[in-house]
Amino acid sequence: MGSRFKYESEILDVDEGELIALVLEDTRITDATLAVAVPGEKTRITGIRDMVEPRFKVAGSGQVFPGVLGAVENVGDGRTHRLSGMTVIAAAEYEGTIRAGTTVQRSAILDMSGPGAEISRFSSYLHLVLSFKIAPGLGELDAHSAVQLAEYKVAQRLGQVTAKLSPVEIATYDLSKKDPALANVMLVQGCITDPQHVHSGVGYYGLSLRNSMSTFVHPNELFDGAVTVDTTRSGRGYYPTTWDWQNHPLVLELYAAHGKSLNFGGVVLQRIRFETSHGKEVGAQNAARLAKAMGADGALVTWIGGGNAFVDVMLTVRACEQNGIKTTLVTYENGGKEGKDSPVLFYIAEANAIVSTGSLDKVVELPAMDKVIGPYEQIKIFPFPGAARVPARGALSLEARDVMMGGADIWGQGEFRCAEY
Repeated sequence: MGSRFKYESEILDVDEGELIALVLEDTRITDATLAVAVPGEKTRITGIRDMVEPRFKVAGSGQVFPGVLGAVENVGDGRTHRLSGMTVIAAAEYEGTIRAGTTVQRSAILDMSGPGAEISRFSSYLHLVLSFKIAPGLGELDAHSAVQLAEYKVAQRLGQVTAKLSPVEIATYDLSKKDPALANVMLVQGCITDPQHVHSGVGYYGLSLRNSMSTFVHPNELFDGAVTVDTTRSGRGYYPTTWDWQNHPLVLELYAAHGKSLNFGGVVLQRIRFETSHGKEVGAQNAARLAKAMGADGALVTWIGGGNAFVDVMLTVRACEQNGIKTTLVTYENGGKEGKDSPVLFYIAEANAIVSTGSLDKVVELPAMDKVIGPYEQIKIFPFPGAARVPARGALSLEARDVMMGGADIWGQGEFRCAEY
């Protein structure tokens, strides 16, 4: 970091003062600092709310993160530059006004070396960590807005450095050409929503997806940041970050197969976690009918979250099969500490093709780190009231991986092997 912006020979120079001033334009943020976290260093990052890949739109309609940084304009066309191999991490000190329950604020940690680094997909990236404090007494929705606006402004400003440069590599993502001899396959993406929370958990063009039924989304919209997260609760292993949405592995793999072994038909965003069995059935049938109307012969079905939302997911698999759409379910599993419990909480006969992306329940022992980056020197392993704080620098024993950013590989980003002994 220094006093100028420049990108040359894969080295990014950052004007630290300009970025801090940009963040502090928002009076809801009272203090901010920047630090760099490097893979392999004995560093632990605390208070992580979200992470995002720097991107900047150099051609086409709209801009990155529409509805958050600017007007609601269609995105997904033209050309967008990205700084791959790095992220901007938003690490914010915030306690929230909700003290208990499923909607309590949460943050996560990330180790850059050791056993934690072997688990998380994010430990191999270079991170610019934006640490800041949220004004006391701020409600959850205002706090979310402050965190999101800060990280997106920084990410866009970094991406802007490449605006006049020629890309090292150009990838084209185009669904217009299809082979009529190939099957049409869609991604049905379940998005857990919490109606009792001020933000449902997933945003589309800055709008919280709360009561909507299933929505067709062009996959290129994800690349430009049209789908976003709730930054006061997303910092847990089984919730995606903005980076995950920008680099959705199932979208990228379907694109890689497009016109070769299948035709990629696009993405269905589906609200899941209806409160009643009736709602779950209606939501599942709605998603399947939309996929059918879009010409789907097959579908990858995946999801966000935990708990009873998985019932909605399984019912969606059944509804797709009933509508003649062959499905494959992609999900993480539980299974308990020893892997002897049921890996998923609800089964149906139609779910006969399932890909596991790994277990969330395994115990993890994290060694002490030499350095801590982020707003917390003392952290809570559990977010509930009365939970003890422990030194962030010290050794940590985790009963599950959800406290680690990227602790669960929800969509198959990583590579794991299963061995039978």
